[in-house]
Amino acid sequence: MKSTHRLSIVALILVMISLACVRNAFSNEMTDEEKIRGTASVLATQAILNPPRKPGELAPTPTPDKPHTLPTLRSDPEKYYAQAGDTYGKIANDHGITLQELIEENDILDENMLSIGQELDIPAGKPVGKAPSFKVIPDSELVFGPTTTTFSAAGFMEGRQGYLNNYSETVDDIQLAGVEVINKVARDYSVNPRLLLALLEYMGGWVTNPRPAAEQVEFPLGYDDPAYKGLYLQLSFAANNLNRGFYLWQANALGQFILKDGSLIVPDATVNAGTAGVQYFFSKMLGKDAWERAVTDHGLISQYQFLFSYPFDLGMEPLLPRGLRQPKWHLPFEPGVEWSFTGGPHSAWGTGSAWGALDFAPPGDMLGCNTSDDWVVAMADGKIIRANNGAVVEDLDGDGKEQTGWTILYMHIENRDRVERGTIVKAGDRIGHPSCEGGISTGTHLHIARRYNGTWIAADGSIPFVMDEWTSSGRGTEYDGELTRENITIEAWDGRKTENQIKR
Repeated sequence: MKSTHRLSIVALILVMISLACVRNAFSNEMTDEEKIRGTASVLATQAILNPPRKPGELAPTPTPDKPHTLPTLRSDPEKYYAQAGDTYGKIANDHGITLQELIEENDILDENMLSIGQELDIPAGKPVGKAPSFKVIPDSELVFGPTTTTFSAAGFMEGRQGYLNNYSETVDDIQLAGVEVINKVARDYSVNPRLLLALLEYMGGWVTNPRPAAEQVEFPLGYDDPAYKGLYLQLSFAANNLNRGFYLWQANALGQFILKDGSLIVPDATVNAGTAGVQYFFSKMLGKDAWERAVTDHGLISQYQFLFSYPFDLGMEPLLPRGLRQPKWHLPFEPGVEWSFTGGPHSAWGTGSAWGALDFAPPGDMLGCNTSDDWVVAMADGKIIRANNGAVVEDLDGDGKEQTGWTILYMHIENRDRVERGTIVKAGDRIGHPSCEGGISTGTHLHIARRYNGTWIAADGSIPFVMDEWTSSGRGTEYDGELTRENITIEAWDGRKTENQIKR
Protein backbone atom coordinates (compact mmCIF):
# COMPACT_ATOMS: atom_id res chain seq x y z
CA MET A 1 0.00 0.00 0.00
CA LYS A 2 2.78 2.45 0.90
CA SER A 3 4.69 1.89 -2.33
CA THR A 4 1.51 2.29 -4.41
CA HIS A 5 0.79 5.55 -2.59
CA ARG A 6 4.32 6.87 -3.29
CA LEU A 7 3.99 5.93 -6.99
CA SER A 8 0.68 7.79 -7.24
CA ILE A 9 2.26 10.93 -5.74
CA VAL A 10 5.21 10.73 -8.14
CA ALA A 11 2.84 10.27 -11.08
CA LEU A 12 0.75 13.24 -10.00
CA ILE A 13 3.87 15.45 -9.71
CA LEU A 14 4.92 14.41 -13.23
CA VAL A 15 1.50 15.36 -14.59
CA MET A 16 1.68 18.77 -12.89
CA ILE A 17 5.10 19.36 -14.42
CA SER A 18 3.74 18.34 -17.84
CA LEU A 19 0.84 20.78 -17.47
CA ALA A 20 3.19 23.59 -16.48
CA CYS A 21 5.32 22.91 -19.54
CA VAL A 22 2.26 22.99 -21.78
CA ARG A 23 1.06 26.30 -20.31
CA ASN A 24 4.48 27.89 -20.76
CA ALA A 25 4.60 26.63 -24.32
CA PHE A 26 1.33 28.42 -25.13
CA SER A 27 3.03 31.76 -24.73
CA ASN A 28 6.54 30.86 -25.91
CA GLU A 29 7.67 28.06 -28.19
CA MET A 30 4.59 26.27 -29.51
CA THR A 31 4.22 25.65 -33.21
CA ASP A 32 0.99 26.75 -34.92
CA GLU A 33 -0.26 23.18 -34.96
CA GLU A 34 0.50 22.72 -31.25
CA LYS A 35 -1.42 25.90 -30.47
CA ILE A 36 -4.44 24.51 -32.30
CA ARG A 37 -4.19 21.25 -30.44
CA GLY A 38 -3.94 22.97 -27.07
CA THR A 39 -3.04 20.64 -24.24
CA ALA A 40 -4.09 17.46 -26.06
CA SER A 41 -0.54 16.07 -26.30
CA VAL A 42 -0.43 15.16 -22.60
CA LEU A 43 -4.04 14.18 -22.09
CA ALA A 44 -3.69 10.46 -22.67
CA THR A 45 -1.24 10.28 -19.74
CA GLN A 46 -3.50 12.40 -17.55
CA ALA A 47 -6.56 10.30 -18.35
CA ILE A 48 -4.82 7.19 -17.04
CA LEU A 49 -4.43 8.90 -13.66
CA ASN A 50 -8.10 9.87 -13.56
CA PRO A 51 -9.98 6.74 -14.65
CA PRO A 52 -13.78 6.97 -14.86
CA ARG A 53 -14.20 3.40 -13.60
CA LYS A 54 -12.63 0.98 -11.15
CA PRO A 55 -8.96 0.10 -11.71
CA GLY A 56 -8.64 -2.78 -14.12
CA GLU A 57 -12.23 -2.50 -15.30
CA LEU A 58 -12.50 -2.59 -19.08
CA ALA A 59 -13.96 0.37 -20.91
CA PRO A 60 -17.37 -0.29 -22.45
CA THR A 61 -17.37 -0.92 -26.16
CA PRO A 62 -19.45 1.63 -28.10
CA THR A 63 -22.65 0.08 -29.36
CA PRO A 64 -22.18 -0.98 -32.98
CA ASP A 65 -24.28 0.88 -35.53
CA LYS A 66 -25.78 -0.58 -38.65
CA PRO A 67 -23.78 0.69 -41.66
CA HIS A 68 -25.26 3.86 -43.06
CA THR A 69 -26.11 4.27 -46.72
CA LEU A 70 -23.68 6.87 -48.07
CA PRO A 71 -24.59 9.17 -50.97
CA THR A 72 -22.81 8.30 -54.19
CA LEU A 73 -19.91 10.67 -54.84
CA ARG A 74 -20.25 12.87 -57.88
CA SER A 75 -18.40 11.45 -60.90
CA ASP A 76 -19.20 14.14 -63.48
CA PRO A 77 -18.39 17.87 -63.54
CA GLU A 78 -21.00 20.28 -62.17
CA LYS A 79 -21.71 23.92 -62.91
CA TYR A 80 -20.90 26.66 -60.41
CA TYR A 81 -21.47 30.40 -60.73
CA ALA A 82 -19.01 32.64 -58.91
CA GLN A 83 -20.37 34.71 -56.02
CA ALA A 84 -19.20 37.81 -54.20
CA GLY A 85 -16.13 37.01 -52.09
CA ASP A 86 -15.12 33.98 -54.16
CA THR A 87 -11.60 33.26 -55.36
CA TYR A 88 -10.50 30.33 -57.48
CA GLY A 89 -8.70 28.92 -54.47
CA LYS A 90 -11.77 29.19 -52.24
CA ILE A 91 -14.02 27.60 -54.86
CA ALA A 92 -11.59 24.72 -55.30
CA ASN A 93 -11.30 24.19 -51.55
CA ASP A 94 -15.07 24.32 -51.02
CA HIS A 95 -15.55 21.56 -53.59
CA GLY A 96 -12.74 19.27 -52.48
CA ILE A 97 -10.50 19.73 -55.50
CA THR A 98 -7.11 21.34 -56.02
CA LEU A 99 -6.66 24.78 -57.53
CA GLN A 100 -4.70 23.21 -60.38
CA GLU A 101 -7.59 20.84 -61.17
CA LEU A 102 -10.00 23.79 -61.34
CA ILE A 103 -7.62 25.79 -63.56
CA GLU A 104 -7.10 22.91 -65.97
CA GLU A 105 -10.81 22.05 -66.18
CA ASN A 106 -11.72 25.65 -67.11
CA ASP A 107 -8.63 26.71 -69.13
CA ILE A 108 -8.07 29.62 -66.74
CA LEU A 109 -5.27 31.90 -67.94
CA ASP A 110 -5.22 34.47 -65.13
CA GLU A 111 -5.83 33.26 -61.56
CA ASN A 112 -6.59 36.83 -60.45
CA MET A 113 -9.46 37.41 -62.88
CA LEU A 114 -12.83 36.15 -61.57
CA SER A 115 -16.19 37.83 -62.16
CA ILE A 116 -19.38 37.49 -60.12
CA GLY A 117 -21.68 35.16 -62.01
CA GLN A 118 -18.84 33.60 -64.01
CA GLU A 119 -19.68 30.01 -64.96
CA LEU A 120 -17.20 27.34 -63.93
CA ASP A 121 -17.07 23.60 -64.42
CA ILE A 122 -16.19 21.84 -61.16
CA PRO A 123 -14.55 18.46 -61.81
CA ALA A 124 -15.39 15.54 -59.55
CA GLY A 125 -13.28 15.45 -56.42
CA LYS A 126 -10.71 12.72 -55.86
CA PRO A 127 -10.84 11.25 -52.32
CA VAL A 128 -7.45 11.02 -50.62
CA GLY A 129 -8.59 8.59 -47.96
CA LYS A 130 -11.34 7.17 -45.78
CA ALA A 131 -12.36 8.49 -42.39
CA PRO A 132 -11.48 6.37 -39.34
CA SER A 133 -14.09 3.99 -37.97
CA PHE A 134 -13.10 5.10 -34.44
CA LYS A 135 -16.10 6.36 -32.46
CA VAL A 136 -15.41 9.61 -30.62
CA ILE A 137 -18.61 10.26 -28.64
CA PRO A 138 -22.09 8.74 -28.32
CA ASP A 139 -25.01 10.64 -29.82
CA SER A 140 -26.14 11.75 -26.36
CA GLU A 141 -22.85 13.62 -25.81
CA LEU A 142 -23.50 15.78 -28.86
CA VAL A 143 -27.10 16.64 -27.98
CA PHE A 144 -28.39 18.88 -25.17
CA GLY A 145 -30.34 15.91 -23.85
CA PRO A 146 -31.07 13.93 -20.68
CA THR A 147 -27.41 13.33 -19.76
CA THR A 148 -26.93 17.09 -19.26
CA THR A 149 -29.69 17.59 -16.68
CA THR A 150 -27.28 17.21 -13.74
CA PHE A 151 -24.35 19.02 -15.36
CA SER A 152 -23.46 22.62 -14.49
CA ALA A 153 -20.87 24.47 -16.55
CA ALA A 154 -20.44 26.94 -13.70
CA GLY A 155 -19.94 24.14 -11.18
CA PHE A 156 -17.47 22.41 -13.48
CA MET A 157 -15.39 25.58 -13.87
CA GLU A 158 -15.42 26.42 -10.16
CA GLY A 159 -11.87 26.41 -8.81
CA ARG A 160 -10.31 26.15 -12.26
CA GLN A 161 -7.90 28.82 -13.42
CA GLY A 162 -8.68 28.81 -17.14
CA TYR A 163 -9.27 31.95 -19.19
CA LEU A 164 -12.96 31.09 -19.47
CA ASN A 165 -13.52 31.86 -15.77
CA ASN A 166 -12.61 35.55 -16.16
CA TYR A 167 -14.16 36.10 -19.58
CA SER A 168 -17.34 38.04 -20.31
CA GLU A 169 -19.00 39.23 -23.50
CA THR A 170 -22.07 41.20 -24.60
CA VAL A 171 -24.56 39.00 -26.45
CA ASP A 172 -27.95 40.35 -27.56
CA ASP A 173 -27.28 43.50 -25.48
CA ILE A 174 -26.76 41.43 -22.31
CA GLN A 175 -23.41 41.01 -20.57
CA LEU A 176 -22.72 37.29 -20.15
CA ALA A 177 -19.95 35.50 -18.28
CA GLY A 178 -18.02 32.82 -20.16
CA VAL A 179 -20.02 29.91 -18.71
CA GLU A 180 -23.25 31.78 -19.51
CA VAL A 181 -22.15 31.96 -23.15
CA ILE A 182 -21.58 28.18 -23.04
CA ASN A 183 -25.08 27.68 -21.60
CA LYS A 184 -26.75 29.97 -24.14
CA VAL A 185 -25.21 28.23 -27.14
CA ALA A 186 -25.97 24.81 -25.64
CA ARG A 187 -29.65 25.70 -25.11
CA ASP A 188 -30.21 27.52 -28.41
CA TYR A 189 -28.53 24.99 -30.71
CA SER A 190 -29.36 22.02 -28.43
CA VAL A 191 -25.72 20.92 -28.24
CA ASN A 192 -24.12 19.31 -25.18
CA PRO A 193 -22.21 21.86 -23.04
CA ARG A 194 -19.60 19.21 -22.14
CA LEU A 195 -18.75 18.88 -25.83
CA LEU A 196 -18.46 22.66 -26.21
CA LEU A 197 -16.11 22.82 -23.22
CA ALA A 198 -13.99 19.93 -24.50
CA LEU A 199 -13.64 21.58 -27.92
CA LEU A 200 -12.81 24.90 -26.30
CA GLU A 201 -10.00 23.25 -24.33
CA TYR A 202 -8.74 21.13 -27.23
CA MET A 203 -8.57 24.01 -29.68
CA GLY A 204 -7.84 26.97 -27.40
CA GLY A 205 -6.91 25.82 -23.89
CA TRP A 206 -9.57 28.06 -22.31
CA VAL A 207 -10.56 25.61 -19.55
CA THR A 208 -7.14 25.11 -17.93
CA ASN A 209 -4.87 27.82 -19.34
CA PRO A 210 -5.20 31.29 -17.74
CA ARG A 211 -3.17 32.96 -20.52
CA PRO A 212 -3.91 31.55 -24.00
CA ALA A 213 -2.02 32.94 -26.97
CA ALA A 214 -3.39 36.15 -28.48
CA GLU A 215 -4.90 34.41 -31.50
CA GLN A 216 -6.63 31.90 -29.20
CA VAL A 217 -8.21 34.75 -27.26
CA GLU A 218 -9.57 36.32 -30.44
CA PHE A 219 -10.51 33.02 -32.11
CA PRO A 220 -10.81 30.50 -29.25
CA LEU A 221 -11.77 27.59 -31.51
CA GLY A 222 -9.30 28.47 -34.24
CA TYR A 223 -11.87 29.53 -36.84
CA ASP A 224 -9.99 32.62 -37.97
CA ASP A 225 -12.76 34.37 -39.91
CA PRO A 226 -12.94 38.07 -38.82
CA ALA A 227 -16.74 37.79 -38.83
CA TYR A 228 -16.52 35.19 -36.04
CA LYS A 229 -14.42 36.89 -33.39
CA GLY A 230 -15.17 36.18 -29.74
CA LEU A 231 -16.43 33.22 -27.77
CA TYR A 232 -20.12 33.44 -28.65
CA LEU A 233 -19.66 33.50 -32.42
CA GLN A 234 -16.95 30.84 -32.31
CA LEU A 235 -19.13 28.49 -30.26
CA SER A 236 -22.16 29.23 -32.45
CA PHE A 237 -20.11 28.28 -35.51
CA ALA A 238 -19.02 25.07 -33.76
CA ALA A 239 -22.53 24.13 -32.60
CA ASN A 240 -24.01 24.80 -36.03
CA ASN A 241 -21.47 22.54 -37.75
CA LEU A 242 -21.67 19.82 -35.10
CA ASN A 243 -25.40 19.79 -35.77
CA ARG A 244 -24.91 19.79 -39.52
CA GLY A 245 -22.76 16.67 -39.43
CA PHE A 246 -25.01 14.99 -36.86
CA TYR A 247 -28.31 15.50 -38.71
CA LEU A 248 -26.91 14.97 -42.22
CA TRP A 249 -25.58 11.63 -41.00
CA GLN A 250 -28.96 10.70 -39.55
CA ALA A 251 -30.54 11.48 -42.93
CA ASN A 252 -27.89 9.45 -44.85
CA ALA A 253 -26.96 12.69 -46.63
CA LEU A 254 -23.29 13.09 -45.67
CA GLY A 255 -21.14 11.68 -48.45
CA GLN A 256 -17.78 13.40 -47.90
CA PHE A 257 -15.69 15.60 -45.64
CA ILE A 258 -13.83 18.47 -47.28
CA LEU A 259 -11.01 19.40 -44.93
CA LYS A 260 -9.51 22.85 -44.42
CA ASP A 261 -6.59 22.00 -46.74
CA GLY A 262 -9.01 20.86 -49.48
CA SER A 263 -8.52 17.13 -48.88
CA LEU A 264 -11.61 15.06 -49.65
CA ILE A 265 -12.28 12.21 -47.20
CA VAL A 266 -14.95 9.52 -47.56
CA PRO A 267 -16.85 8.77 -44.31
CA ASP A 268 -16.78 5.34 -42.71
CA ALA A 269 -20.31 3.92 -42.86
CA THR A 270 -20.16 2.32 -39.40
CA VAL A 271 -19.75 5.37 -37.16
CA ASN A 272 -22.61 6.94 -35.20
CA ALA A 273 -24.15 10.37 -35.74
CA GLY A 274 -22.34 11.93 -32.75
CA THR A 275 -18.97 10.90 -34.17
CA ALA A 276 -19.94 12.12 -37.64
CA GLY A 277 -20.84 15.50 -36.13
CA VAL A 278 -17.41 15.81 -34.50
CA GLN A 279 -15.67 14.70 -37.71
CA TYR A 280 -17.63 17.28 -39.69
CA PHE A 281 -16.78 20.12 -37.30
CA PHE A 282 -13.06 19.33 -37.36
CA SER A 283 -13.16 19.12 -41.17
CA LYS A 284 -13.89 22.87 -41.17
CA MET A 285 -10.94 23.57 -38.90
CA LEU A 286 -8.02 21.25 -39.69
CA GLY A 287 -5.90 19.79 -42.47
CA LYS A 288 -5.59 16.04 -43.02
CA ASP A 289 -2.95 15.09 -40.41
CA ALA A 290 -4.40 17.24 -37.60
CA TRP A 291 -7.93 16.13 -38.49
CA GLU A 292 -7.07 12.43 -38.30
CA ARG A 293 -5.42 12.97 -34.93
CA ALA A 294 -8.41 14.93 -33.58
CA VAL A 295 -10.93 12.19 -34.43
CA THR A 296 -8.95 9.19 -33.18
CA ASP A 297 -7.84 7.84 -29.82
CA HIS A 298 -5.32 10.55 -28.85
CA GLY A 299 -7.49 13.47 -29.98
CA LEU A 300 -10.71 14.91 -28.61
CA ILE A 301 -11.66 11.71 -26.78
CA SER A 302 -8.53 12.01 -24.60
CA GLN A 303 -9.52 15.60 -23.82
CA TYR A 304 -13.00 14.42 -22.92
CA GLN A 305 -11.74 11.73 -20.61
CA PHE A 306 -9.39 14.14 -18.87
CA LEU A 307 -12.06 16.78 -18.29
CA PHE A 308 -15.11 14.60 -17.65
CA SER A 309 -15.05 10.86 -18.17
CA TYR A 310 -14.82 8.30 -20.95
CA PRO A 311 -17.64 9.66 -23.15
CA PHE A 312 -19.34 6.31 -23.65
CA ASP A 313 -19.62 5.96 -19.86
CA LEU A 314 -21.81 9.08 -20.01
CA GLY A 315 -24.02 7.89 -22.87
CA MET A 316 -27.77 7.30 -22.85
CA GLU A 317 -28.85 5.43 -25.95
CA PRO A 318 -31.08 5.58 -27.84
CA LEU A 319 -32.17 9.18 -27.54
CA LEU A 320 -35.30 8.43 -29.56
CA PRO A 321 -37.16 5.33 -28.32
CA ARG A 322 -38.25 2.80 -30.89
CA GLY A 323 -41.76 3.57 -32.14
CA LEU A 324 -41.73 7.17 -30.85
CA ARG A 325 -44.75 9.16 -32.01
CA GLN A 326 -45.72 12.77 -31.47
CA PRO A 327 -48.78 13.41 -29.23
CA LYS A 328 -51.86 15.11 -30.66
CA TRP A 329 -51.23 18.83 -31.17
CA HIS A 330 -53.18 21.78 -32.53
CA LEU A 331 -52.23 24.41 -35.09
CA PRO A 332 -50.58 27.35 -33.29
CA PHE A 333 -53.26 29.98 -33.94
CA GLU A 334 -56.78 30.71 -32.82
CA PRO A 335 -59.82 29.03 -34.42
CA GLY A 336 -61.33 30.75 -37.44
CA VAL A 337 -58.29 32.97 -38.11
CA GLU A 338 -56.69 32.33 -41.52
CA TRP A 339 -52.87 32.28 -41.53
CA SER A 340 -50.43 31.71 -44.41
CA PHE A 341 -48.24 28.61 -44.55
CA THR A 342 -44.99 30.28 -45.66
CA GLY A 343 -42.24 27.76 -44.96
CA GLY A 344 -42.04 23.99 -45.31
CA PRO A 345 -39.41 21.87 -43.52
CA HIS A 346 -36.25 23.88 -42.82
CA SER A 347 -33.53 24.14 -40.19
CA ALA A 348 -34.93 24.28 -36.66
CA TRP A 349 -32.08 26.51 -35.38
CA GLY A 350 -29.23 28.12 -37.30
CA THR A 351 -28.55 26.47 -40.63
CA GLY A 352 -27.16 23.12 -39.49
CA SER A 353 -29.87 21.42 -37.45
CA ALA A 354 -32.55 19.01 -38.69
CA TRP A 355 -35.18 20.39 -41.03
CA GLY A 356 -37.57 20.44 -38.08
CA ALA A 357 -39.25 23.84 -38.49
CA LEU A 358 -42.37 25.16 -40.21
CA ASP A 359 -43.28 28.84 -40.74
CA PHE A 360 -46.65 30.62 -40.63
CA ALA A 361 -47.45 34.29 -41.23
CA PRO A 362 -50.44 36.10 -39.64
CA PRO A 363 -53.32 37.59 -41.67
CA GLY A 364 -52.78 40.79 -43.63
CA ASP A 365 -51.07 41.97 -46.77
CA MET A 366 -48.33 44.02 -45.11
CA LEU A 367 -44.82 42.87 -46.02
CA GLY A 368 -41.69 43.06 -43.89
CA CYS A 369 -41.45 43.36 -40.13
CA ASN A 370 -44.74 44.83 -38.97
CA THR A 371 -46.69 44.72 -35.71
CA SER A 372 -49.39 42.05 -35.59
CA ASP A 373 -52.24 41.84 -33.06
CA ASP A 374 -52.99 38.23 -33.97
CA TRP A 375 -52.14 35.57 -31.41
CA VAL A 376 -49.86 32.55 -31.41
CA VAL A 377 -51.39 29.91 -29.14
CA ALA A 378 -50.07 26.84 -27.34
CA MET A 379 -50.18 23.71 -29.47
CA ALA A 380 -50.49 21.42 -26.43
CA ASP A 381 -50.73 21.46 -22.64
CA GLY A 382 -47.42 22.22 -20.94
CA LYS A 383 -45.22 24.63 -19.02
CA ILE A 384 -43.33 27.63 -20.42
CA ILE A 385 -39.68 27.13 -19.46
CA ARG A 386 -38.07 29.84 -21.57
CA ALA A 387 -39.37 33.19 -22.83
CA ASN A 388 -36.75 35.67 -24.01
CA ASN A 389 -35.19 37.19 -27.11
CA GLY A 390 -38.08 36.11 -29.33
CA ALA A 391 -38.00 32.46 -28.22
CA VAL A 392 -40.67 30.68 -26.19
CA VAL A 393 -40.05 27.06 -25.24
CA GLU A 394 -42.85 24.86 -23.92
CA ASP A 395 -42.11 21.69 -21.96
CA LEU A 396 -44.75 18.97 -22.34
CA ASP A 397 -43.66 16.33 -19.82
CA GLY A 398 -43.94 18.52 -16.71
CA ASP A 399 -40.37 18.19 -15.43
CA GLY A 400 -39.40 21.75 -16.39
CA LYS A 401 -36.35 20.67 -18.40
CA GLU A 402 -35.60 21.36 -22.05
CA GLN A 403 -33.39 18.28 -22.28
CA THR A 404 -36.06 15.62 -21.69
CA GLY A 405 -39.22 14.53 -23.46
CA TRP A 406 -41.11 16.65 -25.95
CA THR A 407 -40.55 20.40 -26.17
CA ILE A 408 -41.91 22.94 -28.64
CA LEU A 409 -40.02 26.03 -29.80
CA TYR A 410 -42.16 29.05 -30.77
CA MET A 411 -39.78 31.55 -32.38
CA HIS A 412 -40.13 35.27 -33.24
CA ILE A 413 -42.61 35.96 -30.43
CA GLU A 414 -42.86 39.70 -29.73
CA ASN A 415 -41.96 40.95 -26.25
CA ARG A 416 -45.34 42.73 -26.00
CA ASP A 417 -47.91 40.47 -24.26
CA ARG A 418 -45.50 37.51 -24.38
CA VAL A 419 -46.27 34.68 -21.95
CA GLU A 420 -43.99 34.59 -18.92
CA ARG A 421 -41.54 31.87 -18.01
CA GLY A 422 -43.07 29.42 -15.52
CA THR A 423 -46.63 29.79 -16.84
CA ILE A 424 -48.72 26.59 -17.06
CA VAL A 425 -50.64 26.64 -20.35
CA LYS A 426 -53.41 24.59 -21.91
CA ALA A 427 -53.68 23.92 -25.64
CA GLY A 428 -55.10 27.06 -27.22
CA ASP A 429 -53.87 29.47 -24.54
CA ARG A 430 -52.25 32.62 -25.89
CA ILE A 431 -48.43 32.64 -26.15
CA GLY A 432 -47.85 36.05 -27.75
CA HIS A 433 -47.80 37.88 -31.09
CA PRO A 434 -45.71 36.93 -34.14
CA SER A 435 -42.91 39.32 -35.02
CA CYS A 436 -39.34 39.52 -36.31
CA GLU A 437 -37.78 39.41 -32.82
CA GLY A 438 -34.99 36.90 -32.22
CA GLY A 439 -32.68 35.55 -34.91
CA ILE A 440 -32.88 36.68 -38.53
CA SER A 441 -36.25 37.36 -40.10
CA THR A 442 -37.32 39.27 -43.22
CA GLY A 443 -40.97 39.46 -42.21
CA THR A 444 -43.38 39.01 -39.31
CA HIS A 445 -44.05 35.30 -38.83
CA LEU A 446 -44.02 32.31 -36.47
CA HIS A 447 -41.31 29.62 -36.64
CA ILE A 448 -42.17 26.38 -34.79
CA ALA A 449 -40.00 23.30 -34.23
CA ARG A 450 -40.02 20.12 -32.13
CA ARG A 451 -37.43 18.39 -29.97
CA TYR A 452 -37.46 15.09 -28.13
CA ASN A 453 -34.75 14.41 -25.54
CA GLY A 454 -32.93 17.45 -26.94
CA THR A 455 -32.92 16.09 -30.51
CA TRP A 456 -34.42 18.27 -33.23
CA ILE A 457 -37.08 16.18 -35.00
CA ALA A 458 -37.34 16.58 -38.77
CA ALA A 459 -40.67 17.87 -40.10
CA ASP A 460 -40.38 15.55 -43.10
CA GLY A 461 -38.97 12.44 -41.43
CA SER A 462 -40.15 9.18 -39.89
CA ILE A 463 -41.93 10.86 -36.94
CA PRO A 464 -44.76 12.80 -38.61
CA PHE A 465 -45.29 16.43 -37.61
CA VAL A 466 -49.09 16.55 -37.20
CA MET A 467 -51.29 19.47 -36.10
CA ASP A 468 -55.09 19.19 -36.16
CA GLU A 469 -54.58 16.18 -38.47
CA TRP A 470 -52.53 18.26 -40.94
CA THR A 471 -49.33 16.31 -41.68
CA SER A 472 -46.14 17.99 -42.86
CA SER A 473 -44.08 16.68 -45.76
CA GLY A 474 -41.11 17.98 -47.73
CA ARG A 475 -39.95 17.96 -51.34
CA GLY A 476 -36.21 17.66 -50.81
CA THR A 477 -35.53 21.41 -50.90
CA GLU A 478 -35.44 23.53 -47.76
CA TYR A 479 -38.66 25.52 -47.17
CA ASP A 480 -40.43 23.60 -49.95
CA GLY A 481 -43.20 21.48 -48.48
CA GLU A 482 -46.86 20.74 -47.94
CA LEU A 483 -49.46 20.16 -45.25
CA THR A 484 -51.96 17.40 -46.02
CA ARG A 485 -55.23 16.40 -44.35
CA GLU A 486 -57.28 13.66 -45.96
CA ASN A 487 -57.45 14.69 -49.64
CA ILE A 488 -56.59 18.38 -49.13
CA THR A 489 -53.03 19.68 -49.64
CA ILE A 490 -51.74 23.15 -48.81
CA GLU A 491 -48.43 24.18 -50.34
CA ALA A 492 -45.89 26.44 -48.64
CA TRP A 493 -45.38 29.79 -50.40
CA ASP A 494 -43.38 32.87 -49.48
CA GLY A 495 -46.05 35.51 -48.93
CA ARG A 496 -49.85 35.45 -48.83
CA LYS A 497 -51.44 33.42 -51.63
CA THR A 498 -54.68 31.50 -52.14
CA GLU A 499 -52.70 28.25 -52.19
CA ASN A 500 -51.16 28.63 -48.72
CA GLN A 501 -54.10 29.70 -46.54
CA ILE A 502 -54.87 27.55 -43.50
CA LYS A 503 -57.08 27.84 -40.42
CA ARG A 504 -58.33 25.73 -37.54
